[in-house]
Parts: sequence; C-alpha cells; structure tokens
Amino acid sequence: MAQSILIFDFGADEDAAQQARRKVEGWKQGFRLGNKMLLKFVREDLPEQENGDDSKDSDTKSKKKSGGKKGNEEPAGRLRLFLRLDFSDHEKISHQRWLDRIPEEEPFKSAASETVRQGDAEFPKTSELFESLD
Repeated sequence: MAQSILIFDFGADEDAAQQARRKVEGWKQGFRLGNKMLLKFVREDLPEQENGDDSKDSDTKSKKKSGGKKGNEEPAGRLRLFLRLDFSDHEKISHQRWLDRIPEEEPFKSAASETVRQGDAEFPKTSELFESLD
C-alpha cells in the first residue's frame, strides 16, 4: 500500500480548516474514495492560555461566546490537519495526482504544509501520531 500523510498547519484560522474539511469530505463522496483519504485534526493550545489567570480565562471565554469573530480575541490555539492518503500499489498514479492536487487547492494553499511519505525516516512516528488521534 502506498501511504502518505499530508500535514497542514492552519494556525488559528478555524474557517480555513473547516473549509478544508468540507473539501476533503466532498472529494471522498464525489470520487468514492472511502477510506483511501482519512482526515484528522489536532488543536494545540497556546502556552499563554494554560498559565493565565482564572479571571482572564473567564473574561476571554465570555468574549468568545458573546463577541463572535468581532473584537480582539486571542486565538484558541494552533490547528493542524492530518490527511492520510492510503492507495493500493496499483493506484500509484491516482496517489501521485492527489499528492500534487491537494496542496494546490484553495483552503490548503494558505496553510503551511508538509508531506511525509512511507519511505521517509519520520513516517513511523507520524503514522503513530495519526493513529492515536480521534
């Protein structure tokens, strides 16, 4: 099986990450990809929020609920998207086409990306991280 994991770092841009999720779901449904394309998110909290005052945290939470996207909110953390492509050996051309296509599409273009292929040294570690995500 030819596997690759694409990692996209959207920073604090929740809207772009959700657009990317919807785009992948559309591809899976439209091209009948099934489990050949699996998507998982990781949200890493910023260290400032973990060490902050309880009063500051409650104020920030209330601003987020009432203010929406308006105002000067602190970002909730870094949002990373992991996309695993898992094609069988006879689908090498399809696998390569998706590897070329995905980073060029609009919601993914704005994010910092990294591709980890099956033969790379960091693939086992990245694959283990991917499997541990919910």
